[in-house]
Amino acid sequence: METHNDRYAGAQTTLGTVGPARRRVDAAESVAANIAWWDADADDYLADHGPTLGDADFLWCPEGLREQDLGLLGPVAGKDVLEVGCGSAPCARWLVSQGARVAAVDLSAGMLRHAARLNSVTGITPLLIRANAEQLPFGSSSFDVACSAFGAVPFVADVRPVFDEVFRVLRPGGRWVFAVTHPIRWIFPDDPGPAGLQVITSYFDRTPYVEVDASGRATYVEHHRTLGDYIRALTGSGFVLADLIEPEWPEGYEREWGQWSPLRGELFPGTAIFCCRRAG
Repeated sequence: METHNDRYAGAQTTLGTVGPARRRVDAAESVAANIAWWDADADDYLADHGPTLGDADFLWCPEGLREQDLGLLGPVAGKDVLEVGCGSAPCARWLVSQGARVAAVDLSAGMLRHAARLNSVTGITPLLIRANAEQLPFGSSSFDVACSAFGAVPFVADVRPVFDEVFRVLRPGGRWVFAVTHPIRWIFPDDPGPAGLQVITSYFDRTPYVEVDASGRATYVEHHRTLGDYIRALTGSGFVLADLIEPEWPEGYEREWGQWSPLRGELFPGTAIFCCRRAG
């Protein structure tokens, strides 16, 4: 769950955010809030995290794990690859540099503006498409691999339509690998320090994290699911879960990223990476 503190003051001011609210949010409100949020926050987000993300690099998580070292997607040269929730698309550009044919989708025009700029800067040009992950604009069986590093999946009200769509556009046996905030993190406050070690809510409370403006309109939404919720949704869509990676904090790694820190990372996981394949 992304930390919303002074580093996000620009987007919060632009959107008139007055604070958090504990309430349910449907699909339409989730989509509207996250378009508004990521469009407003794109410049600040890239200024803050762009140097770590790189222009053409595949970073899976704040723990610093990279696809070039893990190989979770398998050999991608000559493969058709879809990135879901690409942001500024550094992962998509890295995949192109490895010989893949890549389509990258995101809901935010603001983030895609940066993706297009970096395509121009690097000369590496995955196809960029503005699209909702719940309604992918591709024909069935179009891709060999689909991936997402903290994109789209945490921000939809119901994850099952996303998984159904990814299943549809993958070819039989295709891989679907995605990283999200580890669900156990939702029981703690978004604080990288000692205050972030105290349990404040139930793991089983699926109420999303919502920020609202003065009228009560959601300006940011992120949804919580348990590990079991993810697995049931995946298998219900027809996926086989091959592995669930819970990265340990790397020895000697001192970088903080939002709520991720050495203090917390040494005690409990911050990221869950689901490695799946399309059955049938």
